[in-house]
Amino acid sequence: MSHGDHIEAIPPGFVPLAQTETTPFAAGGDPARRWYGVQFHPEVRHTSYGREILRNFVLAVCGCPGTWQPSHFVSQAVERVQSQIGQQQAICALSGGVDSAVAALVVHQAIGERLTCVFVDNGLLRQGEAEEVIATFREHLHVPLVAVDATDEFLSALEGVTDPEDKRKIIGERFVRVFEREARRLGDVQFLVQGTLYPDVIESRAPDRARGATIKTHHNVGGLPADMRLKLVEPLRYLFKDEVRAAGVELGLPDEWVWRHPFPGPGLAVRILGAVTPQRLEIVRQADALFIHELKTANLYRACRQAFAVLLPVQSVGVMGDGRTYAATIALRAVTTEDYMTADWSRLPYEVLARVSTRIVNEVRGVNRVVYDISSKPPATIEWE
Repeated sequence: MSHGDHIEAIPPGFVPLAQTETTPFAAGGDPARRWYGVQFHPEVRHTSYGREILRNFVLAVCGCPGTWQPSHFVSQAVERVQSQIGQQQAICALSGGVDSAVAALVVHQAIGERLTCVFVDNGLLRQGEAEEVIATFREHLHVPLVAVDATDEFLSALEGVTDPEDKRKIIGERFVRVFEREARRLGDVQFLVQGTLYPDVIESRAPDRARGATIKTHHNVGGLPADMRLKLVEPLRYLFKDEVRAAGVELGLPDEWVWRHPFPGPGLAVRILGAVTPQRLEIVRQADALFIHELKTANLYRACRQAFAVLLPVQSVGVMGDGRTYAATIALRAVTTEDYMTADWSRLPYEVLARVSTRIVNEVRGVNRVVYDISSKPPATIEWE
């Protein structure tokens, strides 16, 4: 366990069920009332026998039948959305990832043509992403789509900003202002659909989870402005990524969308440590594209559940073409995970890492050093900011 706290005493009626060398009450229960508690996290992959613990609790202790299917979630979510939106109109914040796509399909089933998706190019996207998302969405999902180029607006708001929390909040507010503007243009739109997941809520200390710690403010949760006019619709709010992917398959989402690597809402702004500038964006964008291309060529893209490049705010001495260089450093990050609450760094083959490093240094102007992040979550997070 990575926690530094422990339970000193358990309540009357409880008996200790597990302990470690440093934690006398790692688990306890009251068999008469069938109340049980654990100090550790059985839901994360790092916990040995965690799934067995949860399975025993759900099936044996609680007596649940274990008959849940993704189709059940879809039908229930559609009913909830119909009840919330009624006969009103809504827009959906489409990012191009599986979360917002599944949210869009659920809401489209619920309210049909009264939903319009809005895709915002904020200038912080990966190479070729805007064109790819627009083309794929219109070809496969057949939901009305509005594309907005707000590059200048976002980059102006981020000028000189270095603190990652400030970046996330600025980007979150800018997104909302663009969506409000589009909502006014489209008519009497009252609702904004988002692909918010439960990990976003957990890490942001959302209003319905006010006692949690803020790990980082997700732009679509803690980064929303208090005076936002639109009402939120979040059909995936209490799902994890693996559940969303199962729902995506159920809804007929193409494989390339279901298994696409997650991309943070703040985009490359949180993969550039320090100030965001057009030049630094181009460096990380090119490095990221090379990394993903080599992973796909080596048939490793699906094995890594998330992979990307990060531009570090440091420069170092190098030698290229018989001359001295003083240039930037790129960090590569690749992880394997199921729920994105915990993650292990991917053990990529050395020859793949060597090829990626060589290509980045040779092809991306302004970079002379590449490093590989071998930190797991926890203690690190998947993203660097």
